Amino acid sequence: MVLPLGRLVPVARRLKAEGKRIAFTNGCFDLLHAGHLDYLKRIKAKADCLIVAVNSDASVRKLKGPGRPIIPAKERAALVAALKPVDYVTIFPESTPLRMIRSLKPDILAKGGDWKPDRIVGREEVESRGGRVLTIPFLKGHSTSRLIRRIRR
Repeated sequence: MVLPLGRLVPVARRLKAEGKRIAFTNGCFDLLHAGHLDYLKRIKAKADCLIVAVNSDASVRKLKGPGRPIIPAKERAALVAALKPVDYVTIFPESTPLRMIRSLKPDILAKGGDWKPDRIVGREEVESRGGRVLTIPFLKGHSTSRLIRRIRR
């Protein structure tokens, strides 16, 4: 289900009150592939609820450059929300998900294996509440940037 942050915060509070463990990750999720699904399945295996924050179109352009995203944010969010491991999706306009992490207070914060734990935005906030920060190895050979380069050739 895709929800704006304002509607997702009370859902997260309710889930935590029920004793559920919430995992959070974020990304562009432009051109979904098997690597994304594997990554999300691995995160969901650690929690009762998985919330995914999808970068807005402007945010993706800042991070990835002109020509990106390939797919508009609303469509990317709907596609991610349709994946079995994902419980909730929200779209964020900032260049980092810090506001989302502070608002949702996840128990687990996960990023891809290319992130060093000490560089993960929101790590301090999650760990200060007793949560865990995880880096999830990527499925070898799967990369959106690589896929886009292959298509353009």
